[in-house]
Amino acid sequence: MFRASTAAPLVAILLATSLSGCHWFKKKNELYTQSGESRPLEVPPDLDRPAADRAMALPTAGNSVTASGAQAARPGAVAPVGFNAAGERDAVFAKVGDVLAATSGVKIASKAQILGTYDVDYMDAKFLVRVTKAGDGTYVSAVDPRGLPPSGEAAGKLIGLLKAAIAP
Repeated sequence: MFRASTAAPLVAILLATSLSGCHWFKKKNELYTQSGESRPLEVPPDLDRPAADRAMALPTAGNSVTASGAQAARPGAVAPVGFNAAGERDAVFAKVGDVLAATSGVKIASKAQILGTYDVDYMDAKFLVRVTKAGDGTYVSAVDPRGLPPSGEAAGKLIGLLKAAIAP
């Protein structure tokens, strides 16, 4: 059944694997004999204190990082253009649509009643007329597609016309 010719190579392989290599992986260092939770944490030298470069410097008190501060730095920027109107948002939205349709030179590219916006072209300028709920009434404003006040006089002129017609 079991032959000596097959047993000799098998014994040689078992003897070679049991006597070689295992001691190479044994760690005698004190740090490796402790559990992982009790070992000291090794932190690279550049990560043990904060960087001292300008990226970590705090901005001065005069600099603003808000949208209004960024708006003031933009050339040709204007203050927010808008007015308050009495009434529910949907009713004011409909009135704004009627006034825009009746105003010469205004082209309504699209409207979204759910968002309360009209995408208009007026005096070679493209901007949004936005109607939002504000407290007890609504606020009608002109914004660019990013939500910032548009530059140029077209938006201010159109909002002035809307204000005269809706909130006299």
